[in-house]
Amino acid sequence: MEPDNETQTSQFLLLGISGDFRLQPFLFGLFLFMYLVTILGNLLIIFATISDSHLHTPMYLFLSNLSFADICFTSTSIPKMLVNIQTQSKVITYEGCITQVYFFIVFGVLDNFLLAVMAYDRFVAICHPLQYMVIMNRRLCGYLVLGSWITTALNSLLQTLMALRLSFCTDLEIPHFVCELNQLVLLACSDTFANDMVMYFAAVLLGGGPLAGILYSYAKIVSAIRAISSTEGKYKAFSTCASHLSVVSLFYSTLLGVYLSSSVTQNSHSTARASVLYSVVTPMLNPFIYSLRNKDITGALRRLFRLKL
Repeated sequence: MEPDNETQTSQFLLLGISGDFRLQPFLFGLFLFMYLVTILGNLLIIFATISDSHLHTPMYLFLSNLSFADICFTSTSIPKMLVNIQTQSKVITYEGCITQVYFFIVFGVLDNFLLAVMAYDRFVAICHPLQYMVIMNRRLCGYLVLGSWITTALNSLLQTLMALRLSFCTDLEIPHFVCELNQLVLLACSDTFANDMVMYFAAVLLGGGPLAGILYSYAKIVSAIRAISSTEGKYKAFSTCASHLSVVSLFYSTLLGVYLSSSVTQNSHSTARASVLYSVVTPMLNPFIYSLRNKDITGALRRLFRLKL
């Protein structure tokens, strides 16, 4: 496109998940409810792990970081969406959009890394139980958490800085409820080859890498559980990773659903609705999965509220 068709970008329009004005009050109430449940549920997990000495273990350290990441992940998009619905506006400033891009990438990829770290923790606990405390020492746990944060922050910084060099034309409508990097790249008038390459490379390395680690860990876990002779032993071993496996299945199934839906339909609102599954629904359900399927968390929450067992 010719340079004279480019414009100095000051704002974008977030089209949301529906253009029907009559649905806006319902959507406002629904997303406000889900956001509050997400914040409350994940804060309870964090407070329980901090306050209860029984939960000062590697698994719950990683879980509290996952809960914090989920709070931040939803806080990146939902508050702005609620404000836009309430004010009947679709506007987001250029600076606000770039900020959303940065934090949406950080906490989205961080979830992926933390799930992989938690899978490794379960692998060590089941396959090397006698060496668990030696292997999963405080130093290694700290390195795993810190490495996850630093890697995702640097990746997001690189991709956001590259997004700053993009030029945009008159079409500034983003068919989503949040500024996503790929949506910005699609709107750009300037050459996006470098941006596309960095996005694809990051998706393979920072998305496929942790997923491969999760699959490898669970392959070893399944093999170790099958080798246990007693049914009670198998059940006890499986129960230690049941919650994490449920969260992993929910996260990747919803994420896969988004990309499948975007490939089979050209309806922008349909893709945005599908994105709600992994960006809003999954962070909301994670605390419930860990609370309902984990006796340690349930007990810690009861003690937190001073309830008797």
